[in-house]
Amino acid sequence: MVSATSVLFAALAAVVSAAPTCKKVVTPTLPQTGGPTQLSPPAASLVLKKIAVGHGIQNYTCSSTAANASATGALAVLYDVTSFYPGTEKTGISQPVWDHLPSDLLWRTPLPLNKLSGSQFGADLTNPFPAPADLRLPGLSTLKFLGHHFFDSAGVPTFDLSAAGLKAVVKKTEQVDAPSNADKGLTGSGAVQWLQLIDNGAGKSVGVSVVYRVLTAGGNPEACSVAGAGSQSVPYAAYYWFFG
Repeated sequence: MVSATSVLFAALAAVVSAAPTCKKVVTPTLPQTGGPTQLSPPAASLVLKKIAVGHGIQNYTCSSTAANASATGALAVLYDVTSFYPGTEKTGISQPVWDHLPSDLLWRTPLPLNKLSGSQFGADLTNPFPAPADLRLPGLSTLKFLGHHFFDSAGVPTFDLSAAGLKAVVKKTEQVDAPSNADKGLTGSGAVQWLQLIDNGAGKSVGVSVVYRVLTAGGNPEACSVAGAGSQSVPYAAYYWFFG
């Protein structure tokens, strides 16, 4: 039996052997949840700068076992998958493989973070990221390191796409629930919402004004009655689309 991983890796590694008769131009289109509400599309004047797949953790705290978990930020490593978008000449992968990539990274690759001692999924908050490195999938193509996602000391969501010279310091403007069939993640607690985030006006963004988080897998907190009082870290993966 051929595993889903083998299919993913083979698709990423495949190269078109026959030259096309004409060059195919692909315009990447943001995915939709299929629900009654959708994220607003980017303005027509904006240009897609990068598509990244992010893999990391969402952090939460529970003040008590009777409380609701409060979000306290996220940490993720971002990999450049722009050229893998379905239909891209020579490097594009199939739509099903593309759609499943966040789940495959979540379940089949280790968290790309420096682990917090004694924690199942938590990261060392003083030094969360190992040295930048490409993600080498077994026997095939490589996902190039693009940058990091984190919340700064003031709790502001930040995307530092250091490999591309881009940066987004943002605030959340829209959110919609992930589809009901979205990957519930390693803890089974559900997929985080899809988001639209825009530049927060602090003058720190470089080349990016709008970010979308879509096709999420995992990341929702466990109930405080289950996780207990204190902090919890939940693995997740998602696509991030960057426009400027």
